[in-house]
Amino acid sequence: MAARNFSVTEFILTGLTDETGLQIPLFLLFLGFYLITMLGNLGLILLIGLNSHLHTPMYFFLFNLSIIDLSYSTTITPKMLMSFISKKNRILHAGCMTQLFFFCFFVISESFVLSAMAYDRYVAICNPLVYTVTMSPQVCSLLLLGVYVMGLTGAMAHTGSIMSLTFCSDILINHFMCDILPLLELSCNRNYANELVVFIVVAIDIGIPIVTIFISYALILSSILHIRSTEGRSKAFSTCSTHIIVVLLFFGSGAFMYLKSPSILPLNQGKISSLFYTIVVPMLNPLIYSLRNKDVKVAFRKTLGGKIFC
Repeated sequence: MAARNFSVTEFILTGLTDETGLQIPLFLLFLGFYLITMLGNLGLILLIGLNSHLHTPMYFFLFNLSIIDLSYSTTITPKMLMSFISKKNRILHAGCMTQLFFFCFFVISESFVLSAMAYDRYVAICNPLVYTVTMSPQVCSLLLLGVYVMGLTGAMAHTGSIMSLTFCSDILINHFMCDILPLLELSCNRNYANELVVFIVVAIDIGIPIVTIFISYALILSSILHIRSTEGRSKAFSTCSTHIIVVLLFFGSGAFMYLKSPSILPLNQGKISSLFYTIVVPMLNPLIYSLRNKDVKVAFRKTLGGKIFC
């Protein structure tokens, strides 16, 4: 069985659509998305790095969120763009497993860094007097270590499960990337255990962050409702609304894709869902956090003003 698995040396990615007339417009559209993602996330990384008043726990996690978005968008988008301009978008078996590993690592890391950001907002709003102690550099570093450990563990579990499968003759992956469900569908020896591993790991990697975020924001909402000042309430809601928008987009599309059986959710619909957390969310994150954040706007003006002055 193992020999048959290694006889498949490459796969072909079908891409987003096979409509010939849409290939060039979609290529230009997603190339634009990718450039915005690169510029937006690199811009946030540079702004946070160059401005000392942004060296706080909130921006520490935002800095890492931008690195993650930049990395996993680069893992997916360039290969996706190839499917629009090449007749057969081939990818080696080893390259496919590598893409799957890094995709899982970054997407799981993002889910946990979002939960760390929710916890940070809870401490800032509900326990402001002990914020600097509770969210000390040591605590932030430990939280971030936990984020990447969970990402690594989940990526190893998913990739190990897929690498144990046998691919007999069909090498056409019905997706624009090497994702878990299309590879499961392609395998000729998948069983219930493989699907169960995917469901359990995804449930943990989505469930724990969602529960953490839900509890954090329930406590934040309770605290906000006890604020007598209208200005104070408005400021607290403004601080949290940005993060909530990102969370809903990311976890909503991810849960819709993976917490259903492949027989219930056709892969063609799954491609559309995948676009949100692989392409759209990494592009929107820097825009949402910069356009709705006064500190980032001030830092941008100062940095830009300093460059012009120099």
